Formats: sequence, structure tokens, C-alpha cells
Amino acid sequence: MEIISARLVSCSADLHSLPRPHLPEYAFVGRSNVGKSSFINMLTGQHMLAKISATPGKTQTINHYLIESRPDPLHRIRRGSWYLVDLPGYGYARQSIQQRKKWEQLIHAYLQQRKNLVYTFLLIDSSIPPQAIDLAFADQLGNWQIPFVLIFTKTDKEKQQLVHKHVQAFLAEMQARWDQLPPHFMASAKKKTGRTEILDFIQEWNTRFQAIA
Repeated sequence: MEIISARLVSCSADLHSLPRPHLPEYAFVGRSNVGKSSFINMLTGQHMLAKISATPGKTQTINHYLIESRPDPLHRIRRGSWYLVDLPGYGYARQSIQQRKKWEQLIHAYLQQRKNLVYTFLLIDSSIPPQAIDLAFADQLGNWQIPFVLIFTKTDKEKQQLVHKHVQAFLAEMQARWDQLPPHFMASAKKKTGRTEILDFIQEWNTRFQAIA
């Protein structure tokens, strides 16, 4: 897939103000300091699309980015549109408990009710050992029967041996209570690792969405 353009079209504080659900949609979610904004910028090829902050919890609304793409550079005419959705981070953030609870309820409502949501991408920090809050969120997605993919971020932050150890430990934790593991990708915003594979995955599901629409 080749990204032609990407722009922010909606910042929603509730489900009533979301864009019309007529395009395939992919949500990105993770702990507040997982590197989500950097990853989104890398994936879309636009360095300033999602605002990067040193303060966890910067994203406070459901942000819809309209993406225009084509299957590959040779398909000059055939274009497609889809939504990339940046969800508020869960876990630590310098906000009140009440505000964090509000974000949590908003995320949960969106994930369970959005009809055109094709896949949710759950971002996991590969530079640290498995976190209980990430495993719990993955389990919750499974309980809701929401299709999701694991993306292990920050693969360039530590030695590859340690990154591999953390990833395998996370998958082993899931394997203990899951019959089948979800797909997973390794990613680095700095080195652009995983970009091609993830965009190809999205292109495949865009095609399936269009076939049944």
C-alpha cells in the first residue's frame, strides 16, 4: 500500500460526534506512553500528523484521520479511503481518576459499538517486560470478540535479545489462556520497521470490506 494523503478530520469526545461509519476503520490503542503518536506518524509517512508529547495522556479524544491510499505505486488510478483512529491511551496519565475513568468508558463504548471497525491494533512496549494492564486489555478485547492485532513498539530501544525475550514472554502469558493468539507485528518508529507489513495487512482487509459493502 502507498499512502497518498492523511489528514485529521474529527476529534470526538463522545460517540454521537463520530464521522459517518461508511469507510473501513482501524483503531490504534495502547498504554499512555507506548509511543502511539510516533508510530502513527511513521505508518502514515507524515511526521507532524499526530502530536508527540513527553507527557503521557496527550490524546484525550477519539481522533479520526482520513487516509487516501492505493494498493501500490503502479495503481495510479485505483484509490481507496479509510479511517485511522487514534484512541486515548489507557493506564498512567497526569489526569484525575475521574477523567481517566471517562476515557476508559469512551474507549470501551467505541470498541463495542462502532460498526465499521475492521481491526483494533493494540500497541505493546517491547522494551519492557509484559505489563498486567496490557494483558488485561487484550483479554477484554477477546471477551468482547473484537478482532485485534498486537504491535510491539520500540523494538530499537533495547538489544534485540532483550526485545525478543519481552515479546516471547508476552505471547507466552497470552498462550496460557488463549486457544489461538492474534497476529502480531514488530515495529520501530525510528527505523520504520513493520510499516510495509502492517500497511499490507490493512490493504488486505480494505479489499475484504469493499467486497461485502
